[in-house]
Amino acid sequence: MRAIVCEQYGPPEDLVLKELPDPTPAPGTLVVRVRAAAVNFPDVLLIDGKYQLKIPAPFTPGSELAGDVIAVGDGAPFQVGDRVVGTSFVGGFAEQALVPAAAVNAIPDGIDYAAAAGFGVTYRTAYHALRSVAQVRAGDWVVVLGAAGGVGLAAVDLAVAMGAKVLAAASSPDKLEVCRERGAAATVDYDREDLKTRIREITGDGAQAVLDPVGGTYAEPALRSLARGGRFITLGYAAGSIPAIPLNLVMLKGITVQGMEIRTFADDFPAENERDLAELQQLFADGTVSPYIGARFPLAETAAALRYVADRKAVGKVIIDV
Repeated sequence: MRAIVCEQYGPPEDLVLKELPDPTPAPGTLVVRVRAAAVNFPDVLLIDGKYQLKIPAPFTPGSELAGDVIAVGDGAPFQVGDRVVGTSFVGGFAEQALVPAAAVNAIPDGIDYAAAAGFGVTYRTAYHALRSVAQVRAGDWVVVLGAAGGVGLAAVDLAVAMGAKVLAAASSPDKLEVCRERGAAATVDYDREDLKTRIREITGDGAQAVLDPVGGTYAEPALRSLARGGRFITLGYAAGSIPAIPLNLVMLKGITVQGMEIRTFADDFPAENERDLAELQQLFADGTVSPYIGARFPLAETAAALRYVADRKAVGKVIIDV
């Protein structure tokens, strides 16, 4: 099989396309013929050795995939030919992937491989942050930073479905137009407008929640725009720097600042995780929400896809067609 290989930590351009042996399923695992894989910002960090966990090189990156089961290990509750979507920390950017059966779900009828691959990580991250952490209610103003990115646009989609009023903040008119098409009630171009001032002007008394997968210089003005008792949820640092928040702002306005990391959420909050996943799967299956796919690349151009995400050019999800 063909696979993308990270032979040593470095930029996307250092990745190579190689022929590797076909995987063999162990008990409790599946081999999936990958049809589509999604690119996530942590993939960029992982190949550069900058993610929280380091995978020893060489390895095949890619954590989110959809395709057809072609081999089944003992005890795995699937059959050859099943259409499935799955997650695995690495291994997705390849023609075949070995995936734990526990990390695999059937693709709902009527959903294509690209949409299935692009749904899991970003939508789970956004829904846990909105539903369980920020506890967003209908009518709340929710500010989404990096709103045109994978997690950001998922958060826009889901917050709208929850009845919230979404203020989408992003870095260009084209990105903000997509956010409006996806239901955002208002938008702010934070590279050209004063973020704090515009949020206050639009929301009146301030927003009830901020979801921030970006960090950098945008975090503090967004936090300053929160209403008394508001919730600030930090999800990542795509801008490249981790912000330092003046704690007096948190004290004076009674703000809650909380982090949410998808990798550990299920272990930390098992009941909320089970509830959220059931609700989210229903929203996806009935067509209420679906990922926006902004770009697609063939397997041989995976490095270009990762560079596209690293340079913050992506709108919605970037898909590798395998």
